[in-house]
Amino acid sequence: MIDFSTNPDRYKHWKLSFEGPVATIEMDVAEDGGMVPGYELKLNSYDLGVDIELYDATQRLRFEHPEIKSVIITSAKDRVFCAGANIAMLGTSTHAHKVNFCKFTNETRNGIEDATTKSDQKYLCVVNGTAAGGGYELALAADHIMLIDDGASTVSLPEVPLLAVLPGTGGLTRVVDKRNVRRDHADYFCTLNEGIKGRRAVEWNLVDELVPRSKLMDKAKERAKEFAESSSRPNNQKGVVLSPLLREISNDEINYNSISCKINREVLTAEITIHAPTNKPEQKIAAIQAAGVNFWPLAFAREFDDLILHLRTNENEITTWVFKTEGNADFIAAADEALINNADNWLVKEIILYIKRTFKRLDVSSRSIITLVEPGSCYTGTLMELVLAADRSFMLDGIFEGSNVAAATLRPTAMNFGLLPMCNDLSRLETRFLDDETKIAAIKAEIGINLDAETAEGLGLVTFIPDDIDWEDEVRIAIEERASYSGDALTGMEASLRFAGPETIETKIFGRLSAWQNWIFQRPNAVGEDGALKLFGTGKQAKFDRKRV
Repeated sequence: MIDFSTNPDRYKHWKLSFEGPVATIEMDVAEDGGMVPGYELKLNSYDLGVDIELYDATQRLRFEHPEIKSVIITSAKDRVFCAGANIAMLGTSTHAHKVNFCKFTNETRNGIEDATTKSDQKYLCVVNGTAAGGGYELALAADHIMLIDDGASTVSLPEVPLLAVLPGTGGLTRVVDKRNVRRDHADYFCTLNEGIKGRRAVEWNLVDELVPRSKLMDKAKERAKEFAESSSRPNNQKGVVLSPLLREISNDEINYNSISCKINREVLTAEITIHAPTNKPEQKIAAIQAAGVNFWPLAFAREFDDLILHLRTNENEITTWVFKTEGNADFIAAADEALINNADNWLVKEIILYIKRTFKRLDVSSRSIITLVEPGSCYTGTLMELVLAADRSFMLDGIFEGSNVAAATLRPTAMNFGLLPMCNDLSRLETRFLDDETKIAAIKAEIGINLDAETAEGLGLVTFIPDDIDWEDEVRIAIEERASYSGDALTGMEASLRFAGPETIETKIFGRLSAWQNWIFQRPNAVGEDGALKLFGTGKQAKFDRKRV
């Protein structure tokens, strides 16, 4: 089992240090520290384990260190920054592992950019040696790139000519969309084995600065302090320690404090139930800070994040996630109210951003999502996003025969109107009702009101509202049909339908790049017996099928 939880005391590959408002993350990959035997992580090449630590570090910098206003990423090794994803690891990994590895790594890079743009914690990358492939893609996630001027160090994206695959963590997209490199320059750059160094790298906007070795770190710290001076992050606030999650995993169950998951291997489903808090969440900022990781919205985000990563990495044959909720809807509304009323506080801001990123992780997971709104559920505000994120939703019209539990309701809050955008920078309501402000306004007028099934259907919030007689059959058929379809076709269909509207860097990465890479990772040119990934480092020439298809 791959575990995504770690802490700095367990890091094998990264070193964290602090100097005033500046943190430095040094990449120092242990060659013998791979997740599985069979490859060595030479030249700061990385596998999923390396990136799990990086993700943990970036999360801790946001929550545990509010005083950190800028972050330097560099290498602790001399004359090499990062050689990118480990080729031997890619060559021996299953297709599913390669795809999940690229997806998680993409999300980590996106999180770095989110820290820069939304948390005012700017990232500066010091490329103190050669940065190839995923190494350069890590640099591209930063707001500012400094390249050592030593006459030898280069930046490169050599995947197409060397490996017959694509730069898997956003390189193609960020080069042209983020750094505005000309298309013809980008084409040359992405088909050049040896990369580009020095003045040309600056002139083509592949990096921002060229700095001599003798001045490199001094200049980096100077630049990082300049970034810190303009940051809005607080000076004298105490952070929240991200203590280990309380989690129990058995063959068919995963349980946290606020989430339980039961796996049905016959119909390939994970039934995920979100439990509302048992008491009204803290409302005042002092109480929220005192509660720390036990403040329900933060606890929920951490547990949901971990569950998504666990399921999609360790349970890739479980193809449909069925969501339920239970508990007091008023307590969910109170949690949303606490977030909205204290949104100008650094910690609450980080919690909202974390919830946003976690729902984005749900959106881009290649699993079918079915949401069931039943009596006793609490789809209010933040949790109503599970209805809006679903590929299909069912809401019971009325109550179950013989039950005294009140009929199901939905309750929108201000959290549904822009605070939790998708990868397309639109809310899930805006994505659902693309360019139809009238429908969104009608739902906004219902903020704080419990909506019954008929009203919810009329507003377009749910797909179907079967009654007690039809409920069991309609839900069962939907789940069984899903299990009977091609997983490949469903992944392609869902990714195409989920992100209506404008294209962004993130939608290009997950909707376009991931689809292409998913396909290319299965092609003989890359992974066949004579494919480039299989033969890399052997001295043998790959044999390509030259047809374009």
